[in-house]
Amino acid sequence: MLAQQDEYETVASSMVIESLLNTMIENGGVSLCMASPEARAEPIVLMEQHVDKALVMDLSSVNYLLGRLQSGEAFYLQGQAQGKVARTPLLTLTETRHSGGRFLCCSDYPATIDVLQRRESFRAELRMGMTVTATVFGVLSEVAVGELRDISQEGCQLELPMTASGILAEADAPLKLALSFPDGTYFEGHGVARHQKVDSEKHLLRVGFKFTNFTAEQERQIWYFVCEIEREAARYKKEVQDDRQPSPLFEQPNRRIDSERVGRRDIKHYATPMARRLVKVAAYLNAQLLHLQQGSGIDGQRLSRNADRVLALHEEDREALLFASRCMSLEPLLVRHGIAVAVHLLDLVGANMPREARKAIVASGLIHDLGKVLVPQVVFRAPSFEATHRQAMSEHVSLLIDRLQHCQWLSASIVQAVIGGINERLDGSGYPDGLSGQDLNELAKASAVVDVIEAMRRDRADRPAKTTQQIYRHLLRHPHQFDLHWVKRYIEHFKALPVGTLVRFSSEQIAWVLRLDEAGAPLEVVLTQQAVPPMRDSLGGSVRGDVRERLGKPTQEVAVST
Repeated sequence: MLAQQDEYETVASSMVIESLLNTMIENGGVSLCMASPEARAEPIVLMEQHVDKALVMDLSSVNYLLGRLQSGEAFYLQGQAQGKVARTPLLTLTETRHSGGRFLCCSDYPATIDVLQRRESFRAELRMGMTVTATVFGVLSEVAVGELRDISQEGCQLELPMTASGILAEADAPLKLALSFPDGTYFEGHGVARHQKVDSEKHLLRVGFKFTNFTAEQERQIWYFVCEIEREAARYKKEVQDDRQPSPLFEQPNRRIDSERVGRRDIKHYATPMARRLVKVAAYLNAQLLHLQQGSGIDGQRLSRNADRVLALHEEDREALLFASRCMSLEPLLVRHGIAVAVHLLDLVGANMPREARKAIVASGLIHDLGKVLVPQVVFRAPSFEATHRQAMSEHVSLLIDRLQHCQWLSASIVQAVIGGINERLDGSGYPDGLSGQDLNELAKASAVVDVIEAMRRDRADRPAKTTQQIYRHLLRHPHQFDLHWVKRYIEHFKALPVGTLVRFSSEQIAWVLRLDEAGAPLEVVLTQQAVPPMRDSLGGSVRGDVRERLGKPTQEVAVST
């Protein structure tokens, strides 16, 4: 990670040195590197400076180096300061104190500091065995999931499936990028694709992104990632690794996890315990998106396991699960839409069905839209929806059904009704086959109602999210497309203010509906001050039982894209 010496400019002004060190202290992300040629940067904490006298640092994270440092071996510090990389000359320890389990050390004060303008020279590469999931979000619902290969202050290089080329080709603005580390650390920012290289043998793209519009905090985080990746890479390089502490970014959480490891998100941010359990299903669907893009089929065993999981959660507490399906806003659109459709379709039609039928309905609902990642993404951005676009989009149904060869347990009739029939309309205006009313069974008609309600609850490029009442009116005005029996049954079942709607009360307080009484009135709500999707840090206390007495009468639903 070291740049050539001639790329640095030496600064000798005491005022500039003090200013640079202050920035390094405030921002964090400082690294210590031993003077030996093979040494790697190790993250430490620079605590304070006493100008012209000493630097004070916490070296607890590198306590295995203390023996060498206390014997007088030289080191230097480097870090980000004022948009540059700053590096001290060689220093030595002058004092070490062990207090409260921490190693607090002093060094001599640097007479100069070397400043590097070319931050991209500090590029940390991930070695085999170091996996950081990288996600690129397209303009609409498309998503490409791959791995981080290297990163610097300027940008990063990602390894993505070939199908990501559609997202990159159509992007006319910076794309949202997300990094997920094994310990659950999650980072988001924006970047512009600068170069692409095709790996024909692996059917992958290597894409270089330049970061754009990063805040000071985001830059600090990137510098921390650079240092931690270098630190972890050093462990992989060493023949004996016992004396080097692992980076916390690459440590697995100390909790029981299965093969569907939830590494994409820090689940503590999800609003409810039920939502945090539902994230496991989202993790499976995200992995399945990547597998589809890479040419694999639907994993029947994992689909079965996750359908069972949804059924168990529903049997445990149906209303908690309904609300949890509204708490998936961190997930890609295809994932959260599939979860919401599966949960609501199960709740609407599954009451008197055999368990295997309910399981097949859930499974089909979860994956019904995943085939959209196999369709050229330009279709979803077309300014006008022409016949050719419609034909291309309709192919996502057959493309997905073709990938179900490993799902022999899945009922073919239910697959055809839910996945094949969810986009059909009574008047024959739907797709993929343009079937009309007499050709559609009851499950297909119910699926179409659930699907369009879930779709209309969310923002789209051509319109904002709709309220429940607006959606109900739309469906009732289109009896030629949607079966009125199922529309009315949906309204009767989920009520005028369903679980998971945001309601304004006559007291002007807004709250999310968690439970309803038999008449459909809010029985339990959770307070919020923000009209944003429900997350743990946006929710306040709950009110149960005496909702009307405490908050007043529900006066308005607030549309929020969940």
